[in-house]
Amino acid sequence: MTSNRRRSRTRTRTRTALGSLGVVVAVAVLGALLHAGGLLDADTDTRTATATAAAPDATRSATPAPTASSDPTAVAGGGADASSASRPTTATAAPAAPTAPTTDAAAAATARRQLAALPVKGKAPATGYDREARFGTAWLDVDHNGCDTRNDVLARDLTELERQGPCKVLRGTLVSPYTGERVDFVRGNRTSTLVQVDHVVALENAWRTGAQQLSQSEREALANDPVNLFAVDGHSNAQKRSGDAATWLPADTAFRCTYVEHQVTVKTTYRLWVAPAERDAMARVLDRC
Repeated sequence: MTSNRRRSRTRTRTRTALGSLGVVVAVAVLGALLHAGGLLDADTDTRTATATAAAPDATRSATPAPTASSDPTAVAGGGADASSASRPTTATAAPAAPTAPTTDAAAAATARRQLAALPVKGKAPATGYDREARFGTAWLDVDHNGCDTRNDVLARDLTELERQGPCKVLRGTLVSPYTGERVDFVRGNRTSTLVQVDHVVALENAWRTGAQQLSQSEREALANDPVNLFAVDGHSNAQKRSGDAATWLPADTAFRCTYVEHQVTVKTTYRLWVAPAERDAMARVLDRC
């Protein structure tokens, strides 16, 4: 009796083992079929595609990944966690193709050529210089538009204008090119001087570098030439006085190229010369433009 029970338990265990083996074999066969059909390892394919997309294209220049010392977000003892070093980085776009030179670069190149052609010699004495006698009353209407030059320049350089009649500027807002600061212009005995019209090539400097040889009408044209005039803050104009590029430049360094370009244009137009230190200072500015 005992022997029969033992044989029965043995047959049960055998059937169970065979059943389990059959399940394993069936799973293995099913897995092989799925793998062969491309239905298995979908996550693996996704990871491969992601890695391929993140990798730089073979035709691009390889960009080295930032090191810990060059990462601006890394802070000693804190910041990004240690696992961030293994995270994929976004591919850097290829640099844009060089664009054509801007008009600013072209203006600087023209000014450099003109400067190279200007005569270089020492300044003549200021003997005989007189603003009104040599360059005319401030301000004339040399363009015959019915408005004097000062009002023309204020109307050109200020915004939010308020006028009396067709010419007289009563109010406006200036962003001084010499400092970049905003100045509110209000015409009046105590307020008008907050905004002044500066001669880019100071008239005394012009007198000492060739204007003595110009006719009266040419000197008056120089004093009222819009290319030689900017509306500026009164403080900068007082600082500059009759200085040339060797002794004074605008505080706003971004405007220095334009400032020197205008000086060179005026000296070229009116056949003036430059002093050696003035020429060197102009060249230094233009070389950085």
